[in-house]
Amino acid sequence: MPRIHSLIVVDDDVSFRNALVALLDSMDYDAQGFASAEAFLAARADISCDCVITDVHMPGMNGFDLQRLLLSCNSKVPMIMITARAEPGLEAQALASGATCLLKKPFESGALIACIEAALKP
Repeated sequence: MPRIHSLIVVDDDVSFRNALVALLDSMDYDAQGFASAEAFLAARADISCDCVITDVHMPGMNGFDLQRLLLSCNSKVPMIMITARAEPGLEAQALASGATCLLKKPFESGALIACIEAALKP
């Protein structure tokens, strides 16, 4: 039986977050959502995950802040970043920060699957 991967979704947009968690659950991932990076970090001691999918732009700690903090703790958990904004250089910034990829909302489920598969490669 294949291993079920645990994915975390961090996004302040409750509708999007819930829809993405439901989509991932339907694809046989164990997905859990958090409304903010701070909420995820507060719960992190109680959870383990194989990949974090985070919005770039959120109130408080943004996706880049979260990435930097996880890296400073020597975390090897891969990160996928998502955004609704089309800012020049954002994809290059995300990749330079260590993200596996940057998805622009709205995105196709196939693009998400490709990013997850790339992030979970051994």
